[in-house]
Amino acid sequence: MKNFVKEFKAFAMRGNVVDLAVAVVIGAAFGKIVSSLVENIVTPLIGVLLGGVDFSGLSFTIGESIIKYGVFLQSIFDFMVIAFAIFMALKALSRLKNKEEIVVDEPPKPIPEDIILLREIRDELRGR
Repeated sequence: MKNFVKEFKAFAMRGNVVDLAVAVVIGAAFGKIVSSLVENIVTPLIGVLLGGVDFSGLSFTIGESIIKYGVFLQSIFDFMVIAFAIFMALKALSRLKNKEEIVVDEPPKPIPEDIILLREIRDELRGR
């Protein structure tokens, strides 16, 4: 049992697992922010542009079943906005990362004397 607990602790404290846990928590929080943006700001604005249409209220009835296709359309729209927001965030992070990674050209290392000597010998032998 001690060995199992030890192995689990080593697994749980590995960098990848901790990074993944942090990413999940941040992703969930980011998802809530973007969902709120879509639900409370973007969708009403699109509704105004389309004449007050609310996607989530769109439906039709077949017999006694109600097909709420508006909720499906709203989910697709939410996905597109979230995907776009993530794309823009990653693009901004990539730009910041590239600005931080300024490559400094190192001066060329001097050629060792033995290599210079060998090259001179090679050149002399070729000249004959």
